[in-house]
Amino acid sequence: MKKILLPLCLCLAFGSLLPAAAADRPSRDYTAIYSGEISTLNYLVSGSTSDQEMAANMVDTLVEYDRYGVLKPSLAKSWTSSPDGLVWTFALKPGIKWVDSSGKEVAEVTAQDWVDSAQYIMTKANASQVSDVLVGLLKGSKDFYEGKSTDFATVGVKAKDKYSVEYTLEKPTAYFLSMLTYVSFLPVNGAFLARMGTTFGSDNTTILYNGAYVMTSYEPQSSRLLTKNTKYWDAANVYVPRLIFKYNKEAGTLGPELFFRGEITGALLPSSILDSWMKDPAKKAQIHPARTNTYSYFYALNFKPTFAAEFQPDNWKVAVNNLAFRKSLFAALDRKAALLTEEPYAPERRMQNTITPPGFASAAGKDYVNTGDLASIVKKDSFDRATALKWKAQAMKELAGKASFPVRIFMPYNSSSSEWTNRAQVIEQQLETLLGKDYIDVIPQAFPSSGFLGATRRPGNYAMQEVNWGPDYADPETFTDPFVEGSNYNFPELATGYGTADKPNYNDLVKAAQAETKDMARRFALFARAEAFVINEAWVIPYKNGGGGWDATRLEPFTASFAPFGMSGLKFKGQVVLDKALNAEDYAKLAAKWEADRQAALAAAAAK
Repeated sequence: MKKILLPLCLCLAFGSLLPAAAADRPSRDYTAIYSGEISTLNYLVSGSTSDQEMAANMVDTLVEYDRYGVLKPSLAKSWTSSPDGLVWTFALKPGIKWVDSSGKEVAEVTAQDWVDSAQYIMTKANASQVSDVLVGLLKGSKDFYEGKSTDFATVGVKAKDKYSVEYTLEKPTAYFLSMLTYVSFLPVNGAFLARMGTTFGSDNTTILYNGAYVMTSYEPQSSRLLTKNTKYWDAANVYVPRLIFKYNKEAGTLGPELFFRGEITGALLPSSILDSWMKDPAKKAQIHPARTNTYSYFYALNFKPTFAAEFQPDNWKVAVNNLAFRKSLFAALDRKAALLTEEPYAPERRMQNTITPPGFASAAGKDYVNTGDLASIVKKDSFDRATALKWKAQAMKELAGKASFPVRIFMPYNSSSSEWTNRAQVIEQQLETLLGKDYIDVIPQAFPSSGFLGATRRPGNYAMQEVNWGPDYADPETFTDPFVEGSNYNFPELATGYGTADKPNYNDLVKAAQAETKDMARRFALFARAEAFVINEAWVIPYKNGGGGWDATRLEPFTASFAPFGMSGLKFKGQVVLDKALNAEDYAKLAAKWEADRQAALAAAAAK
């Protein structure tokens, strides 16, 4: 798979070579503002990206990715697997310390810490949002999670000795190593966890740290301060002394100007001000295109409406269970028009026709999205006016006497994002103009960023909503998770009319793909069939990939860990806050050099 961190030695137009030695890499503090508060520091339960951004910098995993996407040791120094691929044994680095919020040593990191973590996560009463990664993966995990077994010794995670962790899998899993970078595989000190009880993770003093940073100060709705962990095992590769986060409810609006005044390290430019920055030479010299990533964004149609009666959830439920109605929305959504709200320059680079992003995974030399049933979907823009109107006519005929028109489409959005706010208005106008107000009534509804998902998507408090998913490991199976039974995206298991030869159950398609563990080309074709089913049934409307836009930042580029899944990419380890931001030309040169070096690093790792 992947290995070895290499130094960055690239020429910058604005300066000299970036030095590789730690002593020659001075860095300023990193300062940022935020508008959405974290929900908890209990990393054993939270599935929130904002929460995991903190955890990734405070607690380390067994392995991590370097800046080229090559897997290398972290808290584990080496590992082996059995010939059948079922048993994996990790030898830990001795002497790694758990410290408290003041940096004081509390305990040594040992193999039992992974056992205690897994037991907590897989205890159903703890309501962990990250249990799905472990349950079904580890031997005996499903029976324990469902209460059929109360003996955790039957689960496939064990401390063989003080410094050896052993995982036993239910079936061979080729991408298992990549899964270890996800939050579900973070360790916890069991004695400390037991002492804290339900207060674990309630603030910065109720967790322990073995990662690059310690949260030395935490005042909700005010500030967070992360300070370099002087006891960290790899402290020589941590350059930013402090990570300073300050709460500001107008963060999305004020960020760019605060960056230009030197008060924060970076900001993503909203499209509303991009033109003005492009026309200002002093500002244009400090911005460059932001990298895209493998987060996938799509509009979900909800089969479990729990929204207020004024938005007619019962009527929506009738309409959304009609394929022609769903297809009309699918074909009517102009994704380019929606993307112009955040990507006025070349929006096509972000548009995506599939749920899994192109370039994410390949087998037998073929990109997954060009496999099987997805091959025709990936090349075709879903937006088609004539097709949308054809489906509208069919839906109105089929729903006559069953649903009332116009169908109200309750569409929440996050009000902290000016681009999302604008996009909601664009989509309302665009859909209603094309399909007609006699047919639909799109109702955008603003929600605050704090607790947004808990108030909207997770309980089903929406009809149609922009949602996203990020991969957890290097296999297309990871992009099936939002749609399997038990997830909380759009609850397609409640859709009617499935379970026949013509309309199979999605879960059955996924299980068939999961069962293929040896022939990767066939495995990918089976997953492609399942993904194409979701798209062809118009349960969702694929929209865009993540990242993109334009960045104003003094963070040194291309030195952060690179991974399309897991927690490695959330780390500040390896990065430096420079005195000066890059312009687009300098950034393009570094990007080209990084891509060439990455291909060489991946080839070298594959040859080992």
